[in-house]
Amino acid sequence: MGIENTDITIPPETSDLGTKVKPKRKILRWIVLGLVCLLTWVLWPIYGFVSNQFEVARLPLGWQSLPADMPIDENIYNPSFSRAGQKATKLLAQRREAISAPSISAAVVIEGELVWASAIGWGDIKNKIPVTTKTTYRIGSTSKAVGITGLARLVSKGQIDLDRPIGTYATDLPNPAWKSFTAKQLASHTAGLAAYEENNDWIGFYQSLALTTRYDDPQDALSVFDGADILFTPGDDLHYSGFDNILLSAVMQQASDQPFDDFMTGEVFSPLGLKVTGPDHLRSKDQPFAQSYQTKGEKFKLWREVDLSHKIAAGGYASTPSEIARLGAAWLDDDFMSPSVRETFWTPVKLSNGEVNEQNYALGFRRSNWTIPEVGEITFLNHGGVSKGAQCWLMIIPEHNMSVAISINRRTDDFFDFADIYVDLLAEFIPAIAAKEEGP
Repeated sequence: MGIENTDITIPPETSDLGTKVKPKRKILRWIVLGLVCLLTWVLWPIYGFVSNQFEVARLPLGWQSLPADMPIDENIYNPSFSRAGQKATKLLAQRREAISAPSISAAVVIEGELVWASAIGWGDIKNKIPVTTKTTYRIGSTSKAVGITGLARLVSKGQIDLDRPIGTYATDLPNPAWKSFTAKQLASHTAGLAAYEENNDWIGFYQSLALTTRYDDPQDALSVFDGADILFTPGDDLHYSGFDNILLSAVMQQASDQPFDDFMTGEVFSPLGLKVTGPDHLRSKDQPFAQSYQTKGEKFKLWREVDLSHKIAAGGYASTPSEIARLGAAWLDDDFMSPSVRETFWTPVKLSNGEVNEQNYALGFRRSNWTIPEVGEITFLNHGGVSKGAQCWLMIIPEHNMSVAISINRRTDDFFDFADIYVDLLAEFIPAIAAKEEGP
């Protein structure tokens, strides 16, 4: 007796099992899709950071070539420097080409007077908008020299003592260990705070990578690193960190008893006639701006949108070379900065062992010496800046009463591939100063 083979088919749409499995699968798919979207949303800023740091990680889409023509805006404000200015513009054009920058801009101030400024190239490649000497750039860590100028004004007025604990001025610091820091330690990077990439306050670390959060008050920005470790006993070593300047700006705000932006406008920008220098995130839409670019070979793509509001006085300002050079020159003006305060801020800081720090870092500036064949040895104060798709260089040469600032709207692998054009500029302008002084 056999068993008859019978095929039995149950249509999915009528099967109890099918009606149960199908919705479950849909729910599972939606859950997976949601998790993928969430993960992408979380990881995309990290990819943006990595791709902006390393060319090999950049996707192959959306790249543009520079237009063949290269516009030039040259301004020679003092006829005594006509020859030097014309040669400097040619040298600037050569350097732009050598480093494949969409644009480059520079300015020279001598004896408090803007004598020359030139801008070459494109501020917006896609829309073919050229840069001019009135075009602003992100200035990166050159912002530290800007913020420190405000600190020097507070010291001049007796509103901050560089050697007193900052807890004297800021009573609501989120990390109690910070209270014993001094303004001098923060301004010289000897307080022991970690650098951005060493931040083990993980939420803050992510936010400093994502750069999508708006901070309207430097006090709020302290949350980015208030849980980070302190690396050493304050004063024992130098460790360069933008967090020093972020914390310092919150202290300055409380010491001045006014919002930080208002303080900087009233004490620095307005007195010096700096009309476009300010936080990058507060730039006017009408202000000409050099778009920031990343590179892939000889191609260019806009840098991703970022919000730099958490680090205004550390790396969040935008300005023109003309205005940054004028700010540098203001340090040589005894009416704006007293000689005693200037000397304090320009003296390289000694560590607790009595030795000068290895970077020759003073307060907001490095002090350097260099020999230029056409000029001889010079001593200068300087601060460079690397931002998101831009670089800046400020130097002040006291012995020649001179200040120079340079900006580009891309990053170079070696910073001084861009910045050491200052050697060529000084080789042109310093002899012209001597010739002007000698007269006809």
